[in-house]
Amino acid sequence: MTRSITVELGERSYPILIGSGLLQQIGGLCREVGYPQRSPLLVVSDSEVAPLYLAAVEASLTAAGYTVVSHVFPSGEASKSLTVYEEVMTTAIQGGLDRRSAVLALGGGVVGDLAGFVAATYMRGIGFVQIPTTILAHDSSVGGKVAVNHPLAKNMVGAFYQPSLVLYDLDTLQSLPPRQVASGLAEVVKHGLILDREFAYWCLEHAAELLALQPEALGYALERGCAIKAAVVAGDEREHGQRAILNLGHTIGHAIEAVGGYGAFLHGEAIAIGMAGSALLAARLGRDQAIYTDTVAMLTALGLPVRLPVEYTEEALMEAMMHDKKFKEGQMTFIVPDSIGAVSIVDDIRQEDVRGVIAQLQKEGSPW
Repeated sequence: MTRSITVELGERSYPILIGSGLLQQIGGLCREVGYPQRSPLLVVSDSEVAPLYLAAVEASLTAAGYTVVSHVFPSGEASKSLTVYEEVMTTAIQGGLDRRSAVLALGGGVVGDLAGFVAATYMRGIGFVQIPTTILAHDSSVGGKVAVNHPLAKNMVGAFYQPSLVLYDLDTLQSLPPRQVASGLAEVVKHGLILDREFAYWCLEHAAELLALQPEALGYALERGCAIKAAVVAGDEREHGQRAILNLGHTIGHAIEAVGGYGAFLHGEAIAIGMAGSALLAARLGRDQAIYTDTVAMLTALGLPVRLPVEYTEEALMEAMMHDKKFKEGQMTFIVPDSIGAVSIVDDIRQEDVRGVIAQLQKEGSPW
């Protein structure tokens, strides 16, 4: 069964396909979306994913008549850098990519972000296909945000650039280690927390099936998560307003990643702690404390952390947040839950409240 969702963006609308055995169809699908066979295609992957799936993608593209160039870089967030970006650009130039070529991102969020930024900037923009191989990438592969990190801040150098196609082969998820599975599910439940109360509690009830990668449960969860994000993106492609709700947990989460050198915590783990922090902030602002209790129950059921190690100091995290794109004119912007399944964008959060949340996240046991 292949599930299909469309991201509605007028002439730039594109499909998200979710199902099994889709890697073997990528060549034909590239022809369907209009990439000419005379223009080389660049497949970008990392050192963990490439040995598993690159040959299948190359074979499908070659069988469809394409010339294929590949670039594999070391896996990990540290590779989402301007240095690796330049290396991929060099491969594209040497491979003879032209204005009708495309970049195919085969891997997780790091691969998608980096390859997408290459696609957005090579010859001022060429074709782009997302082939996510992690659960986490169900979020990052949809919506057109592409970027690399700066040592002082995550995703500071980037663009909005939509793909022509997102191809989500569920078979690739079976090779994920348990920690990566849990990390990806953080962004799945996030979509429920921001816009779909019923789906958020569904994730809690079906946590064991999701962690076990049960195909029916996982297929539904990814379809629902992608559909929620697609609807938000369609209404606010360039984050001038409502799209910011997708950043639930990301202000604190990005700071955790930066302080940890983009390696101590996986992205979903950091965002999970950030979502717990946002729920604590909601309580400080007078919302129901049950928001925090239920949020933590959902995150812990999915094997995710909700506490900060003590070595992540208040000062270090606050300094990292000052470099965040959501910090403006001395005020901090947070996505604050009003209830499970509903959030508000609050742009006048006091720094003292954020410091208080950090202190609570470091405490053992209940913060109440």
